[in-house]
This record gives sequence, C-alpha cells and structure tokens, in this order.
Amino acid sequence: MRIGIGIVVAALCAAVGCGGESEPGRPQQTTRVSEPEVGTRQIGILAPAEAADTAFTYDTAAAPPGAELELEVVEADGMTTVRLSTELLQPNRGYAVHAHTEPCGRNGADAGPHFQHEVDPAATPDRPSVDPAYANPRNEIWLDLTTDGQGNGSAETTVPFVFDDRVPSSIVLHEQPTTATEHGRAGSAGARLACFTAPFR
Repeated sequence: MRIGIGIVVAALCAAVGCGGESEPGRPQQTTRVSEPEVGTRQIGILAPAEAADTAFTYDTAAAPPGAELELEVVEADGMTTVRLSTELLQPNRGYAVHAHTEPCGRNGADAGPHFQHEVDPAATPDRPSVDPAYANPRNEIWLDLTTDGQGNGSAETTVPFVFDDRVPSSIVLHEQPTTATEHGRAGSAGARLACFTAPFR
C-alpha cells in the first residue's frame, strides 16, 4: 500500500510540482511584478484672482467662485492616468482643459504653456507649440469635459509616459469646449477662464 501511495504522490509532483528546483529543461514559473503606483489627489475651490490661493477664476460667469475642481494623477507601468472632476461650474457647457508648466497666478498667462512630454523645439514663450506632432493628446494632457445641468462634469485621459524631473504645475480651463487639432492651431482652445495649481507628483 505504501508503495502505491508513493507512486501516486510522485505522479502528482511530476504533474504540478512539489517545490525545490525545477527539472532540467523545464521552465520555471515566474511572476510579473508591476511597477508601484505613484499618485496624487488635489482639490481646489475657485476664487476671484485677487483672493485666490491655488484655484483662480478669471471669468466669474463661466467659472464661478465656489466651483470645485478635483484632480487625481496615477502613474503606473509606464503610463499616467489623469482624472478631473468638477462641481458647480457653468451648467451645460464644454471646457477644454490642459496641464500647464507653471503655477497659476493673478493673470491667466502666468501658468505658462502646455506641458509637453517631448517639448516642441520650435516653440517659444511668445509662440506656444501649435504643431500637431507635439501639441496632441498623447504628448500633452488634455481633459476636455462637458458639464451637466448642475455644472458637474468629469474627464479622464491616459498618456503613454510617466514624469521625470519635469512635471506639470497646474491645469487651465479654456473658453472653447474642445481643443483644436489642425496644424497651426493644434492645442489652442481660446481664453483662459480658470486655473488650478495642482502638483502632479
């Protein structure tokens, strides 16, 4: 009987493995370990530019004081997912939203140009990138959203990169409902209505 049990156990070990080193020529099982997630979550409440700390409105009709912006950023496995949720913006309208290089200030221009993973070498401080090879939703962070009847909305994007020593410093809400993509206007979306200084890492 013991011999029979021993044969059965040996057969099971050969089929599923019973620990120890694998047999020569037999591949070892490996487990893929994902990169750890890096994430941030920031909330800002819009206030008039002269009274704001981190969340500024430059147009109190289109981006009312008291409106809430929540930004979540998650980096994992070579990609970055950015989610924006809003409450109490102007109802039933679209906003083109982008990540920018600088913190917000009392003037909308203080946020600088769009953050680009690969920076357009032809762009200058006076002439931001409008080349669709660089100004596009895979190289920049675009979060175009449309609000509901209460002014609430959300948008999400995933881009094929993570941040190194360069990270965006803010998000800007623009007056146009969507972002232009044609050559010579790519990335443009009109006046800056509001800005939220929100560290992405």
